[in-house]
Amino acid sequence: MLSKRIIPCLDIKDSRVVKGTKFINLKDAGSPIELAKFYNQEGADELCFLDITASHEKRRTLIELVEKVAAEVFIPFTVGGGISEVSQMKDILYAGADKITINTSAVKNPNLIKEGAKRFGSQCIVLAIDAKKKARDKRQESWEVYVKGGRENTGLDAVEWAKKAVSLGAGEILLTSMDADGTKEGYDIELTKKVVDAVNVPVIASGGAGKPEHIVEIFKKSNCSAALLASILHYQNFSIKEIKSQMIKELVPVRK
Repeated sequence: MLSKRIIPCLDIKDSRVVKGTKFINLKDAGSPIELAKFYNQEGADELCFLDITASHEKRRTLIELVEKVAAEVFIPFTVGGGISEVSQMKDILYAGADKITINTSAVKNPNLIKEGAKRFGSQCIVLAIDAKKKARDKRQESWEVYVKGGRENTGLDAVEWAKKAVSLGAGEILLTSMDADGTKEGYDIELTKKVVDAVNVPVIASGGAGKPEHIVEIFKKSNCSAALLASILHYQNFSIKEIKSQMIKELVPVRK
């Protein structure tokens, strides 16, 4: 079995790392450069940088900041936010990113997934899905895709969109539960499991981690490939070492 990955996430607003609850009430969490350096030293398996207001503000990702963060890390580095053209993907990869993540632009223009995968390879294209539970259905529960930093409901079914994106060339899914985001009450296991079971590419679970046990639980119950973490690390509730120690104790394969 492949080792499970621990991925700190830097949500960027006004060149600072921020974190909120359910995509609102954002609070400052520190310098992206200093946090990137710290997580690289602490044993993170990868790092994710999301310029969370770029699409809403209709601007490009902060390239200079990406370059500065990339200079501090020696682990795979994923960057997203406001990327709507293949030329922008190239600029960000040249700035030091290893992978590109797209959300709003992919919903607007699904062909961007195919173009990016053709140019840079599927392993470089990560589809981010921000999903929120739809009003309860008597037959089953479903989740809808939101864009523009969680501001706009597209009406797309999250599971079906994940399947379509993979068919177009997405090599990985970054799945965030808007309902669980920032709550520290645990991941949305049902949502994550449905997406994992629907696609044949790695799925990164995001939203809700509050303690190491939550991370062990999402790995065991959904078989996702990685866990994205923010609040639990930014505010030093737990360290990456503590989280990995708990994973080892619970027999979850981990990169030491």
